[in-house]
Amino acid sequence: MDAIAEGVTASSIHGVYCHELAQIETEGGPVLHMLRIDSPLYTGFGEIYFSTILPGAVKAWKLHRLQTQLFAVPSGLVEVVIHDARENSPSRGAVASFLLGRPHHYRLLRVPPLLWYGFTAKGYVPGILANCADIPHSPDESERLPKDSPRIPYSWNR
Repeated sequence: MDAIAEGVTASSIHGVYCHELAQIETEGGPVLHMLRIDSPLYTGFGEIYFSTILPGAVKAWKLHRLQTQLFAVPSGLVEVVIHDARENSPSRGAVASFLLGRPHHYRLLRVPPLLWYGFTAKGYVPGILANCADIPHSPDESERLPKDSPRIPYSWNR
């Protein structure tokens, strides 16, 4: 798949993109970039929130009908899994997994609407996932499934 801009990579799921993020080393600790208004992944601003994921915990599955997610993990290591169940998508049925976190996987992941996603912390420390969504959260525009839903062809017990 083609990238939408230099340094941006497309995934096997249509509309999902990753962009490596800058980590600027300073004497007192690194400065971590997440998002700029001129980023090719930026789609608008609605809200930013942080989700802590305890080691081994799974937060899944969720789908937004309107909201685009922009995920980065400044602390810990988080596996984000995405499933495409969109009827007319060229990647319908696909499942993709992304590792996000520092120091080797610090990147921005864009998840467009209508995709199921979930995440888990890897390793022995909590992960902190930052989400810059393009519209404010509204429970009316999202759906949830249990983490072991048979509708999603993925097992968290790997």
